[in-house]
Amino acid sequence: MTTKRKHSPTIEVRGLTKSYGQTLAVDHLSFEVHPGRVTGFLGPNGAGKSTTLRMILGLDTPSSGVALVNGRPFKEHRQPLFEVGALLDAKAFHPGRSALNHLCCLALANGIDRRRVDEVLDLVGLTAVAANRVGGFSLGMDQRLGIAAAMLGDPHTLILDEPVNGLDPEGILWIRTLMRSLAEQGRTVLVSSHLMAEMALTADHVVVIGQGRLVADDSVDSIVSASSRNIVQVRSPQADALKALLDEVGAATTIGADGEMTVTGMPAEQIGDLASANGITLHQLATQHASLEEAFMQLTHDSVEYRATAPAHTTQESAA
Repeated sequence: MTTKRKHSPTIEVRGLTKSYGQTLAVDHLSFEVHPGRVTGFLGPNGAGKSTTLRMILGLDTPSSGVALVNGRPFKEHRQPLFEVGALLDAKAFHPGRSALNHLCCLALANGIDRRRVDEVLDLVGLTAVAANRVGGFSLGMDQRLGIAAAMLGDPHTLILDEPVNGLDPEGILWIRTLMRSLAEQGRTVLVSSHLMAEMALTADHVVVIGQGRLVADDSVDSIVSASSRNIVQVRSPQADALKALLDEVGAATTIGADGEMTVTGMPAEQIGDLASANGITLHQLATQHASLEEAFMQLTHDSVEYRATAPAHTTQESAA
């Protein structure tokens, strides 16, 4: 994925903290979101993602710290819909209204030209059902309507919470393409999601939190490359001697039945140098990179609120 040029941040979170009684939902969290790239906002359930987004949008008041959008708290913007488009709840509309009526009400309340309603309906593919009551919409259609509302003011900044929930494969491809095209236009896109495979395809940069605290803030490529789950595959006619050397320096090694060795904890370059320095011949040296999902699981291992155990296998004999 290409590296985006770094601009001044559109969203700034500084020491943000939020407590609900004795529960600390967000704990002195600081990060920046820059324009010109898609930033994924990731974390396990209960990590504080939704609370953070609500504080950025002025829907929740921080216990301490500050969240700024374009240099000021969101509630201080006189025309907020022109500044930030947000989708936090795909059901945030009256079920008895039509999609057209819902968007027209928003446009009228915010001084937006009626023609813009038709434009966003067309953008999200809801023109044919614009007169239908939204109470009969599927979750995927709800998501499209929510995105239409977020885009109504043609904002520079988009904040989307789980925007692909309920979308079919065509819809997922559509929202991925939309987010990336908006970033290419120089807009700021902050998207929260649990779908790591989708974030790997969509995001340029990720902010990862766990238990309300910052865990990682870096490019997708850097986070995946830094994962200790990256595996180096090695083949050598002197595998036993190489394994002994790697064990001495603390790398984890396993030799398979086919003689191929897998190594973790040491990059391929260092393995190659070690083999060369000791006169060991290599026939294969290749890195198998971890996925974003694997890197995420490693980063948030100690921040998971609920962890299930694998089910025990039940055989007919044991059942009997």
